[in-house]
Amino acid sequence: MNILLEGIIIIAGNYGSGKTEISINLAVQRKLDGIDVSVADLDLVNPYFRTREARKQLSELGIGVILPPDKYLQADLPILTPAVAGLIRKPSRLTILDVGGDKVGVTVLAALADSLDGKKYRMLQVINPFRPFTDSLKGCVKMRGEIEKASGMTISGIIGNANLIDETTADIVYEGYDFVSMVSGETGLPLEFIAVSSRLSGEMDMDRFSCPVLKLNRQLVPPWKNAAAL
Repeated sequence: MNILLEGIIIIAGNYGSGKTEISINLAVQRKLDGIDVSVADLDLVNPYFRTREARKQLSELGIGVILPPDKYLQADLPILTPAVAGLIRKPSRLTILDVGGDKVGVTVLAALADSLDGKKYRMLQVINPFRPFTDSLKGCVKMRGEIEKASGMTISGIIGNANLIDETTADIVYEGYDFVSMVSGETGLPLEFIAVSSRLSGEMDMDRFSCPVLKLNRQLVPPWKNAAAL
């Protein structure tokens, strides 16, 4: 099954959910599918793991990348740059908005209200069942509520990203898939796709999954490691 997302897609999730890796790899996959793609990094909260780290590779693939100026990092108030507003007014066939973690990070979306007015968009919640606060159904629902309240927007789908970084195994992915499938069933939110490290994809039974799978080439790594090729 292929991931067929188009339009304005907002990727949100709690700290450590992996939303930026998802945003980067989703952009690459859809670009390889032959559609026009842009990514806007709205994460002003966590400058360590950011889309800007993969900017060169994304640009070489023909993917537009819009980043907040460095002076806005760690800003006390949400900042909406003209470039981001312009992208929303005239979006690519797929425009991905990568927002900061938790309710603090998504408050930047409130500044997008005027630009998004009249536009069709979807906000998807990235869930890693092996992170604090999203390791139970109650926690996932609470996190969803906090994101929606802070952003003034409604989450309309789920992305599963079960991982323990380098310690991830096939069984971890299977367990995580079962969990997010349960969350999807209990909340009524569709499971759009799950993410699986390309390191593991060859040893996994993909027929076990009833949703599309996004293969991840890890980009956001510590300084002593090299990012995978996109």
